[in-house]
Amino acid sequence: MTQEEFQRIAAALERGESAVMERTVEGVRCVRRFVPRERLILLGGGHVAHALSKIAAMLDFAVTVVDDRPDFANHERFPEAERVVCDAFEAAIRTLTVRASDYVCVLTRGHRWDAACLRALLTGTEPSYLGMIGSKRRVKGLLGALAEDGFDAQRLARIHAPIGLMIGAVTPEEIAVSICAQLIEHRRARQETPRPADELEQTNTDMDMLRFLASGAGAKALCLVLDTDGSTPVKSGAVMALDAMGCGYGTIGGGCGEAAAMARARRLLGTNQTAVMEVDMTADAGEEDGLTCGGTMKVYLEGLPG
Repeated sequence: MTQEEFQRIAAALERGESAVMERTVEGVRCVRRFVPRERLILLGGGHVAHALSKIAAMLDFAVTVVDDRPDFANHERFPEAERVVCDAFEAAIRTLTVRASDYVCVLTRGHRWDAACLRALLTGTEPSYLGMIGSKRRVKGLLGALAEDGFDAQRLARIHAPIGLMIGAVTPEEIAVSICAQLIEHRRARQETPRPADELEQTNTDMDMLRFLASGAGAKALCLVLDTDGSTPVKSGAVMALDAMGCGYGTIGGGCGEAAAMARARRLLGTNQTAVMEVDMTADAGEEDGLTCGGTMKVYLEGLPG
């Protein structure tokens, strides 16, 4: 694949569009789809949001934080957020234009602001995920009041409230973990729809890796997992790139399996040559080398000129 083609993929993702990378390997067409990161809107910039923003960014969500207090809505407090909005909640919701693919967490400082957020959200496009923090009593009272005001009962029933998985969380950090666990659960449930036979499983996007591949930063190599069997650390579609120093961008699972693929890929740096290798991480083959996962991976390797 040429530098221009990676530039096309990166540009599409930056516009919020999906993009594909195609390869024909051993006569079989393989499609690696790249999907833009889901936007996670945090309505409220308190302690839970502070912890949640950090964890969610690590989970590849594009985080937007909203609060009407300048001391809570600033990039110094939320450096990992892509966007921080200081405005009244209803006005910010209108400005952000909630999409059907969005995840929204209502984490305000009180019942009054929770109600304002839900009223604004329930009159617009329904996000993929909507959750609200609060005790069971508080949640029940607010949702009951909204139902009495004529808001759709089925849509109200789809709100995750109280928010998060029930893991006994107490501290803001623990509550943030419980919310992130529910976000992951929702994300994976959405991805259970059948995919075309030639499409690889992973669709996550590492923009740093794609920008590197799209740049003129010298010779490169590409590693792409085509197939897996057993308890491998990644699924088909995991992808990474190497630079001329052998440093990696992205991951195909880490550990000795990734190191073996990188060592082979380094020999292809800067060439137009390709190779396919099997990485065996079963107990018999990998125990002495410290391979903690089982299973095998089939990995496609390609040298890319500078």
